[in-house]
Amino acid sequence: MATTIHNIEILRAYISGVLDRANHHAHNVNEIALAIAGGIIWRTTDNIRVMSREGEMKNVLWLQVDNRTLCFAYNHDTGNIEVREGSIQGNVITTFNNATPLSDVKTFFENL
Repeated sequence: MATTIHNIEILRAYISGVLDRANHHAHNVNEIALAIAGGIIWRTTDNIRVMSREGEMKNVLWLQVDNRTLCFAYNHDTGNIEVREGSIQGNVITTFNNATPLSDVKTFFENL
């Protein structure tokens, strides 16, 4: 099930939860996640959706840019945030972690 982000309060709660979880057990992405959040806000052309289970928002987000849907998900095995085409099962387009230069994040979102 997905929760649609309708307002800044829901978005703030989601980002806070992601950052809290990253600070707790995903130290490889706890810094880059904030830059990615900025890119998502900058480039979205429709509602942002996040995975929800039992009333809690999880670490999967879908971004709509024009007719293209991108799925952002944390991969526990690699310790990276993956960007996938269309769905959580889609092809991996790119990955991000704290070693990713901010200029690469900016370039990725610019080219969407």
